[in-house]
Amino acid sequence: MDDNPRQNVTFASNGHQAHGYLALPASGSGPGVIVIQEWWGLDDHVASVADQLAREGFVALAPDLFGGRIAHDEGTAAQLMNDLSVEQAATDLGGAVDFLLGHEAVTSQRVGAIGFCMGGGFVLLLAAQQGDAVAAAVPFYGAGPAIPQSYGGLRAAVQGHYGEQDAFYPVEQARAQEQQIRKESGAQVDFFYYPAGHAFHNEDNQLGTYDPQLADLAWGRAVQFLREHVS
Repeated sequence: MDDNPRQNVTFASNGHQAHGYLALPASGSGPGVIVIQEWWGLDDHVASVADQLAREGFVALAPDLFGGRIAHDEGTAAQLMNDLSVEQAATDLGGAVDFLLGHEAVTSQRVGAIGFCMGGGFVLLLAAQQGDAVAAAVPFYGAGPAIPQSYGGLRAAVQGHYGEQDAFYPVEQARAQEQQIRKESGAQVDFFYYPAGHAFHNEDNQLGTYDPQLADLAWGRAVQFLREHVS
């Protein structure tokens, strides 16, 4: 494991240890939410999302799926994502759910999950695999290798945020995914589509697609959704 200064917590994951960044609200307790990274790794943006959720009253945990590694260019990010074992990452995310539900600061009986790009795909995979343990799933422009083939096990309410000019995950695929989730899971499913490109919520703006107004709109919807469903 490479050292990542953002790592501040260790949790069990099927016989081994995983690491992540835990952010607590000022009150000291609140509902639990998993924050799932983009292909850049557990970077400042992901940590800031966890911090924002903590300011909104949640206990937020961002697992470090890359073992401390951070990418600073698209080539390295793509390599890290391609080298990642989806099965191992899903196991670590399951361990993160157990860790949160067993944490003294977490007041909810189920968790929420929010993720971006690669992490958006993992949000849906986690919800499909964990069933009733995940109350709310919020994928932002989910892409990458973790997008599930089936949503039959998903029990969470789903709120998706997708760009109409997304070159990584075309909007036609997002619309088809929305219908597939609704059909196969029977869950509440609401997708929002924005006149934006991929990663429009990421203020680090590595792809040049950040849109602060649309980011604020989507974020407000996501926080309200998590408040309504995670308790």
